[in-house]
Amino acid sequence: MEAFLEFARGPLFRLAFAIMALGLLRHLALHIFGMAQALKRVDSPVRPYAASFSKLTKTTLKWLVPITHMKNRVVYTVTSIIFHIGLILVPVFLFAHIKLWREGVGFGWYAISQRLADVLTLTVIVTGILLFIMRVANRDSRFLSRSQDYLLPWLLIIPFISGYLAMHPQLNPFPYTMTMIIHVLSGELVLVLMPFTKITHCVLYPFVHYASNYAWRFVPTGGEDVLKSLGKDGSV
Repeated sequence: MEAFLEFARGPLFRLAFAIMALGLLRHLALHIFGMAQALKRVDSPVRPYAASFSKLTKTTLKWLVPITHMKNRVVYTVTSIIFHIGLILVPVFLFAHIKLWREGVGFGWYAISQRLADVLTLTVIVTGILLFIMRVANRDSRFLSRSQDYLLPWLLIIPFISGYLAMHPQLNPFPYTMTMIIHVLSGELVLVLMPFTKITHCVLYPFVHYASNYAWRFVPTGGEDVLKSLGKDGSV
């Protein structure tokens, strides 16, 4: 099991990282291509507005904190924000993970304290379970949800549960090596699935929102032209 764990930490991790990186680059390339095609088709009057860097930046930052513009399901929104904060910070800034990145891909960065990592880890576990419960309990959410919406919260918190148990052996009822294998494999599964599921938004959301506001716009009279084409002009 030790040999398999080393394999999972080394070659398997590099493979998972490569799949994630290439998949996200594909998303970026397709989005940039679509943005370029959209800009080719718009008339010049839209360009000054689209080029307003400060306005687009403020809009994007506002959408990064959706509590500022959501009036319904505030508890769910706040819980989701807290969940995403820990979901991003712990994998990226935990010392043990940074060490793995250094060994696997050759670079690293600043690490957060273990105490803060523990608090964030427990927060992700609790909020992830709460999000699942609130999704199941809400009729509108159930109607809009797909299978992955129920599976992803559990898939995302498994690395946090196993990682916390591995770092606190006094609380861990399972063998350390088995716990670490579950932790590493579940984390690598998240990396592999990232370009193919909703997990993508955790990484690309700011860029996608900014790019969409920049390129995907009607000309100033676009709305009126659409209404005329539909025979609904004068109805709004």
